[in-house]
Amino acid sequence: MTESVTAGAQQRETDQRLAKGARARASIARRAADVASVEGLTGLSIGRLATDLGLSKSGIATLFGSKESLQLAAVKTARQVFVDEVITPSLSEPAGLPRLRALVERWFGQVAEPAFPGGCFRVATLAEFDSRPGPVRDAIAEDRRDWLAFLVKEIRRAQQQGHLDGRAADAVAFELDAVIAAAHTARQMGDEWGVRTAHAVVADLLGPGD
Repeated sequence: MTESVTAGAQQRETDQRLAKGARARASIARRAADVASVEGLTGLSIGRLATDLGLSKSGIATLFGSKESLQLAAVKTARQVFVDEVITPSLSEPAGLPRLRALVERWFGQVAEPAFPGGCFRVATLAEFDSRPGPVRDAIAEDRRDWLAFLVKEIRRAQQQGHLDGRAADAVAFELDAVIAAAHTARQMGDEWGVRTAHAVVADLLGPGD
C-alpha cells in the first residue's frame, strides 16, 4: 500500500515537472520568435532570452541544448501562431471562394496587426536563411511549402465552383504570397502606398465575390 502511494506521488511530481518544462519551453520559444522577427534567427542567443525572461542561461540551455534547437523551436512556434490566427478561424467558412477570401483577409490582417513585433515571421526569416543550408533552412522551407500547398488546394476548390478561371492555381498562390509578403515589407517601412497597392492587386487576383 505504502509503495503504491509513494509511486503515485512520484508520478505526480514527474508529471508536474514535465508540465512546467513544457510551459517554460513554450514561453521561451515564443520569445525567441518575437526576437527573431526583429533581429533574425541568427540574432538569437541564450543569454539574451535569459535576460528578457528572467531565467538562467543554464536553464534555457538544459531545455533546448543548442542555439539551433532554439531556432527550430522559434520556427515551429511561428508556424503554429499563423495556423491559429489565419488558417483555423478561416476553416469555418464554406470551402471554395468564401474560405479563400477569409484566408486572404486574415493573412492580410497580419499586415495591419502583425502577430510578431518585427512583422511577418516568414518574410523576415526566408530572406535570412535562403542561402544557409541546414535544418533551420529546411524547417523554414517546409513551412512555406506547406502553406502554399494548402493555398493551392483552396484555390482549386474555388475554381471548381467557377471562380478564378483561366489561371493556374499554383501561379495564383505564388502571386498572392509575393504580393502579401511585399505588403508586410511595405508596412514595416512605413510605406502606406505600398500596402494600399498590394490590397488592390490582391482584390484583382481574387476577382468578384459572386
